[in-house]
Parts: sequence; structure tokens; C-alpha cells
Amino acid sequence: MTEKVILEVSHLKKYFDLGHHNVLKAVDDVSFQIHEGETLGLVGESGCGKTTCGRTCLGMYKKTDGTVRYNGKDIHALKGAELFAFKKEAQMIFQDPYASLNPRMTVSDIVAEGLDVHHMVKSKAERAERIYELLVMVGLNKEHANRFIHEFSGGQRQRIGIARALAMEPKFLVLDEPISALDVSIQAQVVNMLIRLQREMNLTYLFIAHDLSMVKHISERVGVMYLGGMMEITSSEELYSHPLHPYTQALLSAIPIPDPDVEDQRNSSRIRLQGEVPSPINPPPGCKFAGRCRYATDRCRQETPALKDMGSGHFVACFAVEG
Repeated sequence: MTEKVILEVSHLKKYFDLGHHNVLKAVDDVSFQIHEGETLGLVGESGCGKTTCGRTCLGMYKKTDGTVRYNGKDIHALKGAELFAFKKEAQMIFQDPYASLNPRMTVSDIVAEGLDVHHMVKSKAERAERIYELLVMVGLNKEHANRFIHEFSGGQRQRIGIARALAMEPKFLVLDEPISALDVSIQAQVVNMLIRLQREMNLTYLFIAHDLSMVKHISERVGVMYLGGMMEITSSEELYSHPLHPYTQALLSAIPIPDPDVEDQRNSSRIRLQGEVPSPINPPPGCKFAGRCRYATDRCRQETPALKDMGSGHFVACFAVEG
């Protein structure tokens, strides 16, 4: 990881107009930075806006407000050759390897989609050689090139999706829950492969997930989202050893420990959240988490806390932590 900021997200908002005067606030004033060669994990419950945030960072969704800067350039203002170059450098790996790959195409044609669009190879022989190289890079072999997707397991399909993204020679990857659809036995293999590829190719990752234990393994820093907002962001080590936001504390206390005796002891101290996540169509005023927080005051229900640095780059949006 270097000091160079490759992605800077400032006060990003992404709202969806549902009609009949209903607006879904999927991402609501989110800010963070990612340094070159770093992995930033983005975690939170389903529906908190993680995927929408990742897609808006790639320009797949148009922003409602705020800015997303890639190497200093506002991606939502890019046009022509600059936009074409950005789409090559910034790629996404999707959650569902069953839905993100065309079943009518051979693996060879799937992996080579970007090579063909961006004219990255000069001959059929060079194209085939590059496809074989990419397949081997992700733990497959060249004999897989002429097969169809239905012939592969879930883990193999995700590797094919990763090979397709790597074909573009990207510098920045958004990984949208890339292991959630895989068997537990395969998840660690794919994560270890992603770590190896990052080291070998100097890649930068935004790693979206809900599994906090796996995020800890791959991420230098972690951001915690709730109902479209960023609650806490700090180094992975600091977050797991010293979580400050009540929501983060509850998430971490829910992680199971594979030891029955230890797990039984933890049950009595586990933080159990009350109530349901509010609707992003009609979010409550003030802090988004106030309705489920054991420390909430009248101020929390009326004012929205800003994301503040509590020291050493540990940012938290919580009045209780501010004191």
C-alpha cells in the first residue's frame, strides 16, 4: 500500500425515485478514501447500501450528489476516451457467478470479452495465449477454455469471472460479496487467491461483504455501513480490537466462535439489537441507528452525527463516542 489515494468518495448520495413521491435513499452522504494497493472492506447488513455504493463508485449508477474521484478525476464527469480508459482500469467482480456469466458463451469468449472490446490483442494466437495465461493465473487450466459455464462448480465459475476482470489489466477492483455464494470450504481458497493476485499485480480493492471474519482476513481498513450511511471506518486491527460505534460492537459480538465452551460463555454478553432496520424510503430523523441503539438520547433522534476522527484515523459517527 502506498500513500497515493486512488479513490476518493466525498459526501456520495445515490437515491432511487420509486414514483408516487417515494425516494429510496440507498447511499446517503458517504465519504471514504482508498489508497493504491490497499483493500478497504465495506460491511453491513443486507440492504445497507454497500453494493449500490460500489456500483456508483464505478459509474454503473449515476450519483445523486457528492463526488467520486479516481486518480483525482471525477468519474461521473468523464467522457469519450477518458471514460473508455476508466472502464478498462476499474472493474467489478459480481456476487453471483451463476448470473454474471453468459451460459451460451464458452469460457474462452467470456474471458476475452474485454480483450476484444478494447483491442488488446493483435491475433487469434495472441488472444488464445492470453486466455490460457489468465485461466492459469486464477487456478484453472487451458483445457477449460472451450467448455461452457454449466460444466463448472460455483468456485470455478467465480474464478472465471475474476479472470474476465483481470483480462483488462485493471488497477482497481470492486468485489461485490465475491465469496458469499460459495461453499465455506471454497471461500478461503478464493480469498487467498485474491490476496496473491493483489500482491503480484499491485491491485487496489473495495471488498464488499457481510462476513466480518473474512473481511478481517483480507482488508487493511474496514468501513461499516448502516441504512445508507457510514457509521465507522478505521484499520482492520483497530476495528476488531476496539470498535467504537454501538452498531459495530453488535455486529462483532454476533460473529460465532467455533468453540462450544467459549460460545456458551459469550451468549450472556452478546449484544442483541432490538427492533427492525428502518425503511430507506422513510428513514428516521437524526442518527439512523438511534431507534435500535442502547445509548440513544433525544439529541441522537434529532441530529445526525458527522463522521469524526477520534484519533489515528479512527472515524466514527456517534454522539455517545464523542462524549
